Amino acid sequence: MPAKAPVDHDLIRALARLLDETGLDEIEIEQEGLRVRVGRHAPLVQASAHVPPPPLTAPAALDAPGDPMKHPGVITSPMVGTAYLAPEPGARPFVDIGSVVKAGDALLIIEAMKTMNQIPAPRAGTVIQILIEDGRPVEFGEPLMIIE
Repeated sequence: MPAKAPVDHDLIRALARLLDETGLDEIEIEQEGLRVRVGRHAPLVQASAHVPPPPLTAPAALDAPGDPMKHPGVITSPMVGTAYLAPEPGARPFVDIGSVVKAGDALLIIEAMKTMNQIPAPRAGTVIQILIEDGRPVEFGEPLMIIE
């Protein structure tokens, strides 16, 4: 029976710090035949009578139809990637609900293949709904926001 390799606590701590820094849920490495996986479990959700807060919408958006894809002002993702609402972590977002934009103004960034792609407003108007969360993956054609 092969001898067990000693546990490298410093390596595990370094990987845990890397999880916090990058926002990843799990990381795994293999060195010299030793495989180490560090992950975090999603927090447990408990049922309660608490009513969740309403979605991020402006008052005008409350009258919009239930399917954002049917709204004439929907902005969809032109690519697969990770969406960021601000130019860098901790910075103000490009737009908020109620922001007035002109055609060509930056709405958000989608990172695809390590390239940051600014997504411009295709038309002028007011942002009435933001349908994505910062730092989350988006699919091609997924609704991102609505401009009226």
